[in-house]
Amino acid sequence: MAGDKLDQDKLASLRARYAGASGADIHDSRFAKVAADQFKGDKRKWPFSDVATFISAPYRPDALSLPDLGGLDVAIIGLPMDLGVTNRAGTRLGPRAVRAVERMGPMDHVLGTAPFGMLKAADIGDVPFRSRYSLESCHEDIEATFKAIVAAGVSPLAVGGDHSITYPIMRAVGEKRPLGMVHIDAHCDTSGPYEGSKFHHGGPFRQAVLDGVLDPDRVIQIGIRGGAEYLWEFSYESGMTVIHANEVDELGLDAVIAKALAVIGDGPTYVSFDVDSLDPAFAPGTGTPEVGGLTPREALAILRGLKGANIVAADVVEVAPQYDATSNTAQCAAQVLFTELCLIAEARALGKGRP
Repeated sequence: MAGDKLDQDKLASLRARYAGASGADIHDSRFAKVAADQFKGDKRKWPFSDVATFISAPYRPDALSLPDLGGLDVAIIGLPMDLGVTNRAGTRLGPRAVRAVERMGPMDHVLGTAPFGMLKAADIGDVPFRSRYSLESCHEDIEATFKAIVAAGVSPLAVGGDHSITYPIMRAVGEKRPLGMVHIDAHCDTSGPYEGSKFHHGGPFRQAVLDGVLDPDRVIQIGIRGGAEYLWEFSYESGMTVIHANEVDELGLDAVIAKALAVIGDGPTYVSFDVDSLDPAFAPGTGTPEVGGLTPREALAILRGLKGANIVAADVVEVAPQYDATSNTAQCAAQVLFTELCLIAEARALGKGRP
């Protein structure tokens, strides 16, 4: 009967090709270069060895002291600052938690992108802050650091920290030309001052628009939900496109992606990802969890749909690891960070993606 015995010719062919092969012997041209970058001879770096870095990137803490950032294309940088939170503190520990995630990459199987073979990217450490007590001085330090990165023609990839960090980043990246933005979040973050401060994590994008570094007509906000809708008037008045979490289900992912691409167009675009965009069933480790959010698969599909867009900078924010004993929130953040790196790599391959 068919299936009662093996095809001996096929088995002989497989044995000839693979029986004596090493882990580095990959024949498919799509994967051979990726494997060559991972294996040195028959050896491969253990994922849990050496200093922990963002998505296992090379560690270059000296880069900020060099005028060209050491020839980097992308600088991955931590911002362990949470002085702008309105609820549960703790996102200052986010960069450390994301760095602790191993086995990220080297290839995104959906995009077919292996970014470390396409560009020179490194973890350059954390923003050097002057004071752990002053939110305003921290924002000044962030803006100065990112202006140095942008001046070197390097694309920044930031890991927070609370969402207020995105405002000074945008002041640096959008200084010469206003940015568009794909913003995936539970909250629009366009509210007014709280308790005498306009620099908290609930209002960075209002300030960025008013400073002329963010073009509201090229902003789409995806995953919005919860009881704070009354705070987001500025999003609608300024012309931002808002897609609530329930509307993602109604529209479908393809329509959401198409809308995002239409909104941002071909101009320079920033991707900002707040982990509270994900339902707390998947990512409980954040300061402002909102039930009814996106799944990680939905969020990644939306991001991957941006392949080819002019992504010049990106961030992942609001990981507060102490609220998640499973480390799943940091796992999700690391995967998003890797996907954002892939998007920048694809943009640069097309001659775009430069801040």
